[in-house]
Amino acid sequence: MKKLFSFPNPVNDASARTVAIGVVVMSLAALVFNQAWILIPLTYGFLARVATGPTLSPLGQFAVRVSGPRITRWQKFVPGPPKRFAQAMGAAFSVAATLTWLLDSWSDARWILIPLIGAASLEGFAGYCTGCTVFGWLIRAGLIPESICAECGDLSARYAKAGYPQS
Repeated sequence: MKKLFSFPNPVNDASARTVAIGVVVMSLAALVFNQAWILIPLTYGFLARVATGPTLSPLGQFAVRVSGPRITRWQKFVPGPPKRFAQAMGAAFSVAATLTWLLDSWSDARWILIPLIGAASLEGFAGYCTGCTVFGWLIRAGLIPESICAECGDLSARYAKAGYPQS
């Protein structure tokens, strides 16, 4: 049971980016085709990934087993805890959009999807994880213990590995 409710560490960035592109596609489909019901599988996916990583998420399974391993350009391993945090941020937005739709109106829920699409687009298409950035800020602010992800609290090693000049 403990293995079921775990999150991979490290995470293949190609798989994470594939999931993000799937989130963009689902969210845009809901908006463009005016299909609020798509919020239900979108929200389920985020909640499943927060709880179990890709194990109970159809999109996560597709990313880990099919698309992620085939996208060789994006192959690199990144820390898992900030990716789980990013999934939790996505879950918060998708739950808020779903509840707004169910309890109030679809027109209001649509506005909640816009920042979700923005963050998922940055992750999927540019490889920039907004949730990972916020996670690092929270570590540096002392709100998340650095022991959860030492690499996340000190980005200088990551910058050096990427070839950015150190100041």
